[in-house]
Amino acid sequence: MKSGAEGHVRRLTPGTVARLVTLVGVAGIFLFLLVAFVLAALRTRGAMSSADPLEGLSWRNLSYDWKQIRGFDGGLFTTWYENSLLVCAGGTALSLLTGVPAGYALAKLQFPLRRTILVITLLMIVVPNTVLVIPLFLEVAAVHQLGRLWAVAVIFGFFPLGTYLAFIHFERALPRELIEAARIDGLSEVAIFGRVALPLARQAIGVIAFLTFLADWTNYFLPLVLLPAPNQETLTVGVQQLITGSQLYDPAGAAGSPVQLYMPQLVFAAVVQTAPLLAIFLAAQRLLVGGATVGAVKQ
Repeated sequence: MKSGAEGHVRRLTPGTVARLVTLVGVAGIFLFLLVAFVLAALRTRGAMSSADPLEGLSWRNLSYDWKQIRGFDGGLFTTWYENSLLVCAGGTALSLLTGVPAGYALAKLQFPLRRTILVITLLMIVVPNTVLVIPLFLEVAAVHQLGRLWAVAVIFGFFPLGTYLAFIHFERALPRELIEAARIDGLSEVAIFGRVALPLARQAIGVIAFLTFLADWTNYFLPLVLLPAPNQETLTVGVQQLITGSQLYDPAGAAGSPVQLYMPQLVFAAVVQTAPLLAIFLAAQRLLVGGATVGAVKQ
């Protein structure tokens, strides 16, 4: 009779090997492109045309790149960075405060128009963000709040995909027996959500937080329309101006500028732009390990 450990050993079939080889190959291609992209920020302008990918590499080039980027248009790059962090952090926090309780209510509570609200939530997921830019602009302009960071953060905070993900999590991963036991113990619905549902929703919260921050950080059209002043823009919009104002894109217009922006500086700006996304992903990844509700109720 086979032991438990031997019984769980999985044989590698030709199909499994083919899938692994394909995944490793695709991952290798993306890793090569990513490494080449990052190394471009460590090279000098003259070395970019060299056939040797390691020519001109130096960590000291990063300080020069950062100095040039910060000097663009009086230091607007750091202002854009701060604006992005403010609106994305506010939007993510608001999305969690509204989406997670809404998902729990749709999954575990019975109230009028519940299915209608769920259908509307699903419809809002498939509506492209660009379609909503003009209506949102008209609404924000009507209340005279154009150019306000808080207005963009509030709009970012309503993330229908987060609500739907929370609904799916509570519907499938939260046993109804736990809720019934809590109700028998005399807990209110608010107490059940706070003391039973939330501790078991760390995985869902991590995913929603990451997806919300990712969507907000990469949103281009909404900040472009609602934040017209240069010192109000977010980093996504600002990097576009950084590119169009560089000597690489507009040699004649940027000829008299003391700031030198060529390929290494623009690559470094892109790397700095993606750094918060990597940090949020690594932080959320720890919340995805393990199943919080596995074994909570015996089947």
